[in-house]
Amino acid sequence: MSLSGTAAQAADPAPAVSKVADTQLDSQALYFVSYNGLVNNNAFQKNGLLTYQGYQYATWYTADRSAVVARRALGATNWQTVKLPHKLRYNDSHNVISMGISRLDGRLHLTMDSHSDGFFDVKSAPGLLDNPSERAWTAGEFGGVQTTLDGLGLTSQFTYPQFVATPEGRLQLSYRVAVSGNGRNALAEYDGTKWTALGEWTSSTGTYTSEHGSSTARNMYLHGIDYSGDGRLHAFFTWREQNGAVMRDGGGITNHDTGYVYSTDRGRTWRNNDGTVVGTTGGSDKVAVNDPGLIADPIDPDHSLMNQESQATDSANRPHALISYVPGRFGQCTTDYVNDRTANGRAFHIRKDLTTGAWKKTEIPVPLNSSQRTKLVLDTYDNAYAIFPFGRIAGASKASGYTDWKILYDGDGLGAFGEVVIDETRLKQDNVLSIMYQRKSSGTTPSPIRVADFALPR
Repeated sequence: MSLSGTAAQAADPAPAVSKVADTQLDSQALYFVSYNGLVNNNAFQKNGLLTYQGYQYATWYTADRSAVVARRALGATNWQTVKLPHKLRYNDSHNVISMGISRLDGRLHLTMDSHSDGFFDVKSAPGLLDNPSERAWTAGEFGGVQTTLDGLGLTSQFTYPQFVATPEGRLQLSYRVAVSGNGRNALAEYDGTKWTALGEWTSSTGTYTSEHGSSTARNMYLHGIDYSGDGRLHAFFTWREQNGAVMRDGGGITNHDTGYVYSTDRGRTWRNNDGTVVGTTGGSDKVAVNDPGLIADPIDPDHSLMNQESQATDSANRPHALISYVPGRFGQCTTDYVNDRTANGRAFHIRKDLTTGAWKKTEIPVPLNSSQRTKLVLDTYDNAYAIFPFGRIAGASKASGYTDWKILYDGDGLGAFGEVVIDETRLKQDNVLSIMYQRKSSGTTPSPIRVADFALPR
């Protein structure tokens, strides 16, 4: 319906992608397969690729194991590269590099090379990112390697650094304390001058019982941690139990349920779907497996549910998530996590119903053909895109209620190994989807790492 005397408003465009560029970061990037993934292209990196003030930044490990950070002006084909004074210690794909930007002082922060042990941190000189065209991209613009955050020690068992900027420009660091199956999520915050440990906000204790058995320890794996336009901090998650007794078969994985919490006070307290506070960061009451109102989509541990998949928020600040598992039509118990997910895994889109506020779920009718993760992004019109392993892209329109999923790009020509890294910040800026991917190799033979750019509807 249009107002009298005005032209009818055209319908929003359907989801579409058009590949507009594909540039090379490194012809000889470090390559080894660990936990079925690559250390340079794990989908849970936040961020391996980002954009700020007209420049895009990327980070990876090159063939000699050195950490590298590069930049380019948007639209440029050549990247400027700086080798940082740190080399990857182990062939462990968890030991990713994550970047964050402190808008308050124009610094780039990088945290890297950790899996349940100490971490390594490097930061740029102040102001480097504020006027990038006027600053040389040299090693001299970066400080030395630290094993603390400017003297702030966090934990001796550190994993999964993820940077997120608050609406005011403070930089927060999300990370896991301790180990898989028995760990807690925590936050630290940088105010442009110093880091402060806000503390842990999830609990590893409590009893979870399936039809097969019980577990008394676990950790919460985040699908992401993101601020929406209204300043709310969103986190979808799945639980992983320590005790395999909760599974019918030991070949599966103990992940269960998709949960959701949010914070309205910059991560100091956490609320369930009903708005009830269920945890306080740094306090005695933390988000725990037995808290009410956490589950957005229930699923037992027998379906090889993936951890650390993906989430996004739309223009109305509603949360969306993408999860994947082996649906029950393929059997009620997986017995080989990798093989069963590769053969029968499917991705699902979860989001809030536009009218009732209830959770809705739609299966994306695209076989995973992989055990690995899929990324979710939303365009200017709130159309949804799933970026599958190997760089395949599917889309669904908001107008359809996200029911018309179809393949938009089949990944042909990329030669990507599996998971990809996306630039969430550029997408919000100019509706271009940048994907960092590494070409498949064998053994430990280095291979090219590249960035492909796809224009989305304007």
